[in-house]
Amino acid sequence: MQLSDERLGQYVDDDRRAEIDEHVESLLEAMTVEEKVGQLNQRSVHFITGTEDEGDELEGAIADGEVGSLLNVTDLETKRRLQKRAVEESRLGIPLLIGYDVIHGYRTVFPTPLGQAASWNPDLAERAERIAATEASADGHNWTFAPMVDVSRDPRWGRVMEGAGESPVLGSAFARARVRGFQGEDLSAPDTVLACAKHFAGYGAVEGGREYNTVNVSETALRERHLPPFAASVEEGVGSMMNAFNVHERIPASGSESLVDGILKGEWDFPGLVVSDWASFREQIQHGTAGDRREAARKAIQAGSDIDMASEVVVDELADLVRDGDVSEARLDDAVRRVLTVKGLLGLFEDPYRYFDEQRREEAMLADEHRETAREAARQSFVLLENEDDRLPLDPADDVAVIGALADSAEDALGAWSFEGRPEDVITIRDGLESFLDREVPYAPGYSLPGEVTDESIETAVDAAADADVAVAVVGEPADITGEAASRSQIDLPGDQRRLLEALGETDTPVVAVLMNGRPLAIEWLAESVPAILDVWHPGVEGGPAVAETLFGEAVPGGHLPMSFPYNEGQIPVAHDRLPTGRPPGEGVRDYASKYLDVPNEPLYAFGHGESYTDFAYTDLTVSTDEFAPGETLGATVTVENTGEVAGRDVVQWYVHDRVGSRSRPRKELVGFETVELEPGESAEVTIEVDESDLAFWTADEEWAAEPGEFDLMVGHAADDIVDTARFELRE
Repeated sequence: MQLSDERLGQYVDDDRRAEIDEHVESLLEAMTVEEKVGQLNQRSVHFITGTEDEGDELEGAIADGEVGSLLNVTDLETKRRLQKRAVEESRLGIPLLIGYDVIHGYRTVFPTPLGQAASWNPDLAERAERIAATEASADGHNWTFAPMVDVSRDPRWGRVMEGAGESPVLGSAFARARVRGFQGEDLSAPDTVLACAKHFAGYGAVEGGREYNTVNVSETALRERHLPPFAASVEEGVGSMMNAFNVHERIPASGSESLVDGILKGEWDFPGLVVSDWASFREQIQHGTAGDRREAARKAIQAGSDIDMASEVVVDELADLVRDGDVSEARLDDAVRRVLTVKGLLGLFEDPYRYFDEQRREEAMLADEHRETAREAARQSFVLLENEDDRLPLDPADDVAVIGALADSAEDALGAWSFEGRPEDVITIRDGLESFLDREVPYAPGYSLPGEVTDESIETAVDAAADADVAVAVVGEPADITGEAASRSQIDLPGDQRRLLEALGETDTPVVAVLMNGRPLAIEWLAESVPAILDVWHPGVEGGPAVAETLFGEAVPGGHLPMSFPYNEGQIPVAHDRLPTGRPPGEGVRDYASKYLDVPNEPLYAFGHGESYTDFAYTDLTVSTDEFAPGETLGATVTVENTGEVAGRDVVQWYVHDRVGSRSRPRKELVGFETVELEPGESAEVTIEVDESDLAFWTADEEWAAEPGEFDLMVGHAADDIVDTARFELRE
C-alpha cells in the first residue's frame, strides 16, 4: 500500500504549522517529565464503559498537569469547568482534549455504520459525519473515537454494526469518507472534531466472533484484508488511531512494536497520535505478556503507543521508567509532541473554549436539515432481500396491520452505541406508517423483546392480521444484543419470533417482513417462508418515515449488502473474497469435494445483494485494451439500463480475479463500484479505471505489488450475480 505525502498537515498552511511546531517545542522545553507524562494520561468522567471517575480528585489531577485528555464528559458546563481548570490553574495552561464515542450520529442518530455501508454511498456517510461533528463539537467535544474501520467476515461479532462489512475496498471508501466528514477541511474550525480510526489492527478477526478474543491471522491476511482501511484513513489525514484489544502474533496490539512502530509509524509515517482502547495498556498483564503495571507501561510506550485510556499505568509508572533509563526521554517527547500538535491543529491553544457555545449547541441539535439527511441515509441503507411476486410495494388503500414489538420501539430504532440519542426524538416504524397513511394502523406487539411470545400475544397478533389486507411483521434484533460485548453464537431471529411468524403465515393475510438488525442474520427459514423481506437495520431517528415511504413505493430500495448473510452459523466465515480450493464441488471428484452436506457453500444472501422495485440490465461490457503495463491504466465500460417501470438506484459492482499468482488469490474480490440513478427506460455508461495498485497484493516475496499475468474483470449486480467478464493482461 503506497501512501501519499499528504497527512495531518493538509489541515493547515505552512505558516500556521510552523507556529504550532514552534509553540509545541517551547512547551516541551518547559515541561517536567511528570507534566509530559500527564499529557499521555486520559481519564474518564462519566460511567459508560468502565469505572466512574469524577469529583475533586480528578479536578486536582488536572490542575497538577496529570491529565492530558478526557472522555465521556456529558455535561457542557462540566466540560467548560474542567477545561478552565487545565488552562487557568495548571502550571503551563495546556488545554485538554475532550473525547467521546460518536459512532453513527450525535443527537441526530443515523443508521448504524453497517447500515450506512449498505447504501454503497460514501458521500452520504461523509455528510452524516459532518452533521455528527457539527453537533458533537457544539456540545463541547473535540475528539471522536470513530470511525471503526475493522473488516470482518464473522457476523457473530456484535461490533460488525460499527463497521462497513467484509470488503477492504468498500471499507476503505467509507473510512476515507467518514474521516473527511469528522475532520472537515480545517481542523481548527469549531464545527470539526478529530477522528480516530480503530481498532489497529485485526480486531475484526476475533476467533468465534467473541468480543475481546484472540486473533490469529497470517501476515498475508493482515496486509490484504485488515490493514487497507487503516492505510486509507492515514492517507486521508486521520489525526488519531486506536489500538485494538486483541493480540497479533500473540502480542497485544497496544504493545506490538511491529504493528505500531513498524507499520503505522514506520512504513506509513503516521504523524498523528495513538490512543489505547479502554485500559488495553494494563490488559497486557491479563494477556500474560507483562508481569506488572510498570512492564505494561514500558511495553506500550516502547511499541509506539501514546495515550493511555483509563488504565493509568503510564501516569503511575512512566516518569520512573524514563529516569531509570528503561524508556528514553526522546520516545516520551515524541509521544507528547504528537498530542500537543493535535491540540494545536484543533485551535485549542488560540481558544481553548471554542467548543463551549450554548447558542451554537441549541441551533445544531436535531436541526431540520440534519433530520432530512438522516431520513435520506435510512432510505438508502435499506436492502430488499426478497420480493417474490412483487409483493412490495404495498397499496396505501389496503388495510395494514403492524405486528412486532420492534415496530414500536424508539430505543431500538436508535441502535447500539448511540449514547446521545433520545427515544423521544425517534419516529418509530409504527408512527411512520400511521403518519404516512394518515390513519390509525392496527398494531400488536406479538412478542416481548428480545423475542418472547405467549399464546395470548400470538392470538392478539393473529387477530390483528386476520382483519387486515396485509400484515407488516417487524422482527429482528433489539439494539442491546448488538454492538460491543454483544457477541452471539446463534444469529437467527431471537427468542420465539419464528413461532409468531408461523402463526401469521397460517392466516389468509399476506405477510411482509421488515427486518431490524445490527448484523447479518441466519434467516433461511424466513427467506423460504415470507415472500418479501426488507432489511432496515437499526435505522435511526427518521427510520419510521423512511420505512413507510419504502414499503409504499414512494422511495425505491437501492441498498446492497456490505456483508454476506449465511444460511447458518456453521458456514461462518463466508464471504465473497474467499480462496479457491483444490477440490471444488461439481468438478467430477465425486463426494470428495470441499462442500457441506446440509447447506450450499454460497451464502444465503451474497455480498452486494439487493433487489429493487425495478430491473437493471447490463450490456456492452468493453475494455480499452486487453493488456497494459505498470504506470498505465485499463478502462472498462458497461451500459446500465433501467428496464422497469419506476425510477431506481443500482450499485454497479466490479470484481477482479488474478488467475495465477505467487500466492493463491481470491475467486473474486471487489475492485470498484459506482451507484447510478435512472428513470424508466434511461441508460447510462458506467466506467472504471484499473491500474496496477488495484491488482496489488501481499506477494510471496513479502511485498505489496501487482504481479504480471492474466486477470478477469467482472461486472455484476452482486458477488453471486456476475453479468459479464472481460480478460486482460498486466505486462512486465
